[in-house]
Amino acid sequence: MDHLLIGSVIAFLITYSAIPIIIRVAEAKHLFDVPDDDRKLHKSPIPSLGGIGIFAGFILGFLIAVQAGLPEVQYYAAAFLVVFFLGLKDDIVVLTPLKKFLGQLLAAFIIVYKGGIVIDGMYGFMGFEKMPFILSLAFTYLTIIVITNSFNLIDGVDGLAGSLGLFTTLCFGTYFYLAGLPFYSMMAFAMSGSLAAFLIFNISPAKIFMGDTGSLMLGIVNSVLVIKFIQVATVPTAKVYLPAAPAIGFAILFVPLFDTLRIFAYRILSRRSPFSPDRNHVHHLLLEKGLSHKMVAFLAVGFNVVIAGLTVLARELNITFLLLGLISVGFSVISLLIYSNRANRRKLFSLEKKVDKEKETRVIPLAKGAAAAVSEKTEAAK
Repeated sequence: MDHLLIGSVIAFLITYSAIPIIIRVAEAKHLFDVPDDDRKLHKSPIPSLGGIGIFAGFILGFLIAVQAGLPEVQYYAAAFLVVFFLGLKDDIVVLTPLKKFLGQLLAAFIIVYKGGIVIDGMYGFMGFEKMPFILSLAFTYLTIIVITNSFNLIDGVDGLAGSLGLFTTLCFGTYFYLAGLPFYSMMAFAMSGSLAAFLIFNISPAKIFMGDTGSLMLGIVNSVLVIKFIQVATVPTAKVYLPAAPAIGFAILFVPLFDTLRIFAYRILSRRSPFSPDRNHVHHLLLEKGLSHKMVAFLAVGFNVVIAGLTVLARELNITFLLLGLISVGFSVISLLIYSNRANRRKLFSLEKKVDKEKETRVIPLAKGAAAAVSEKTEAAK
């Protein structure tokens, strides 16, 4: 327990110390995230290199606290470095979606091939247990890529991605601690410590953003944690056995993961790139209701906590029922938000038309009165 606390505190202190320095350097070098009309919601340029501070705290806290000599350390460190430099370059010069995808694929290859992180079955979903090895590898790579990008895509409101990441890493860290796996517990808690420090500067109004450097790092770490969680928790001899682990893992990552899957599917069906910008994310739908950044982050994280808690309580239920139930809840909530926003827009449009009509009815009599007055003056002059 001591090394977990030490690693988390080190991660927190390093990130907390680094962020103010990064802000000053970014301001001096004009390294800002400039607002645009596509999906960015801030009104003024803000430094976007907070991910450097997150990575520094996370990697140092993690490496200092884990047991020296473990072979997994070098492989994970290599994969995390690939994602770090990928995100950093994208924050500074902007990479094409293809280059980002290839970089993420390289990191995923290291994690799967050297780290042994593989989803090797269906775990009872729809009655299936095993899947062919090739399909298993493909699904694992897809899972890593999607989760890595999910935190990047949900990072649209001050404090949202960081707060969700803090919740997810605390959940996985707690499980691995109870399951007797300090290596993965330390990985999770080191990220938690870094995020806790970063959020001090990122809660609305944000002084700095995590950028792609931070969001991609947060995503890749969570992809490792959730797949390892499923690998361990579904083994009957595990210290903490959870046969519904895939559903629980999905529930812990529910808001970023479901929103990303929904958006990717919508864009692909619309014959657009899954990485093309728009304003259809769940935080955009909440902002359209007039909520502040703080309230959007609070509601999204609160909803995620409730979903995860209810899924854990229902862990004895059939995994197919749980997963389909989660998907149904997600679509129901999103549909309700979309319908509510459309109804509000119709009301607003109707109100605007009514106001315009009232203005017209006032202007016409005034115009007639003015014309009559001019006519009377003309007659009097004659």
